[in-house]
Amino acid sequence: MKEEVKNWWERAKKDLNTAKNSLNSGDYYATSLFSQQSAEKALKALQLKKENKIIKTHDLLFLAKKLEIPENLIENCRKLKPVYIETRYPDASGGFKDFSKVDGEEDVKLAKEVLIWIEKNL
Repeated sequence: MKEEVKNWWERAKKDLNTAKNSLNSGDYYATSLFSQQSAEKALKALQLKKENKIIKTHDLLFLAKKLEIPENLIENCRKLKPVYIETRYPDASGGFKDFSKVDGEEDVKLAKEVLIWIEKNL
């Protein structure tokens, strides 16, 4: 694996671990944010491997479709996509979103599924 791909992949795994730690500590917005970031960095690792470049975007759905990952994982990315904005800009979705434990658990699950598939394809 090329060094740059490895770096993105390792950071994706660390972000997923941080999401899990945040879930355990009750920081649910951070759980969701790091879940989204984990999936994004994993997708960028795969993009770098396939295309030897990274598109600067936070749009998981765009990346997932571009990389032609399986449809169920595209759906995971569709669900995780708004998290980046919702966690960084509390009023962006028309009001403050209070992230719950259920939100965090779901986001970790979605990201983990994306990472499992990407790891097999790196």
